[in-house]
Amino acid sequence: MSAVLVVNSGSSSFKYQLIDSETEESLASGLVERIGEPSGHTTHRGPNGSTERTLAIPDHTAGFRAMLDAFEAEGPSLADNPLDAVGHRVVHGGKRFFEPTIVTPLVEINIEDLSDLAPLHNPANLQGIRAAKKAFPDVPHVAVFDTAFHQTLPPAAYTYAIDAGLAERHRVRRYGFHGTSHKYVSETAAEFVGRPLGELRQIVLHLGNGASAAAIDGGRSVDTSMGMTPLEGLVMGTRSGDLDPAVLLHLARRAHLSTDELDELLNRRSGLLGLSGRGDMRDVRQAAGGGDEEARLALDVAVHRLKHYIGAYTALLGGLDVLTFTAGVGENDAALRAEVLTGLEVLGIRLDPERNADPSHDARVISADGSPVTVLVVPTNEEREIARQSLQAVRESTGS
Repeated sequence: MSAVLVVNSGSSSFKYQLIDSETEESLASGLVERIGEPSGHTTHRGPNGSTERTLAIPDHTAGFRAMLDAFEAEGPSLADNPLDAVGHRVVHGGKRFFEPTIVTPLVEINIEDLSDLAPLHNPANLQGIRAAKKAFPDVPHVAVFDTAFHQTLPPAAYTYAIDAGLAERHRVRRYGFHGTSHKYVSETAAEFVGRPLGELRQIVLHLGNGASAAAIDGGRSVDTSMGMTPLEGLVMGTRSGDLDPAVLLHLARRAHLSTDELDELLNRRSGLLGLSGRGDMRDVRQAAGGGDEEARLALDVAVHRLKHYIGAYTALLGGLDVLTFTAGVGENDAALRAEVLTGLEVLGIRLDPERNADPSHDARVISADGSPVTVLVVPTNEEREIARQSLQAVRESTGS
């Protein structure tokens, strides 16, 4: 039995999951956090249950040693489940990376060079890659890029209407994110409805603390709401989403906010948090239910933006066959789904309230019988998709 280890590394933590190469079953998962702090913490969930440890974890290399200790102590045995690959989530691949890529020294240099487009993510992703290569020096390491799925966007969709030379020199264009999730969910949705992926016009709504919409035509992304960075598009937990760029100029001139302060405002103090003082959709909804007008407005703004993108993408696709909700909010907030879809009957979307209220965690139809557009809830599984793509890259590189 062989497996793929999937790693999602941040600057002070990393998540991991061990996935069976054949069945795609999750064999174990865990979290190493508080790296570099006086007291680190690990959580490991495997066949023998869940265990936690508190210990010094000075860097990512020490974090991977702690992870290996957890596998050895709690299972499953990596000797009995030899690794076919280690798959790494990397946020930004620019326009250079459009498929899963075996990590080489040159690839590492390119990931580092792209860090100016994702300064909070790519350096941390690279830290994890380098530490993992020390832990598993004889195993192929594969970078799977969030932006890769959106490399099929046509120029009209990815080009911003600014000075073309300036944009080219500074790599300013739409890249899109959550691509691993959008790819997995759109393919799973096609399989679920029993129709060929190539004939479907789909919209996928990945709604979590970060949120994005994607228009997918025949399995190819043709537009997406996030842009050069994950800031553009939908209202998110702490990010503003779409905004008139003149707002930044106005605040710089009148409120004397610096570039760093504007960055902090839009990425960490806006969205649901900025509107209501609460960044978690569950807290916002609870407050709105208790009569909090700011929380109600935050929900209304988020819903308005979602309706806008559904309508725009339906027009862009020339019609719609499948609309899918996914990720933490999309999968679990039935009230939000109902609010978003109310009034969209003109687009052929008819919701079944009882199906929508079903708390199931499985893939399911929530549209009414006879609805021209099939509306689904499909749980995302980015780790499984990263494992699939990592295996694909390794097999293609070896010709097996």
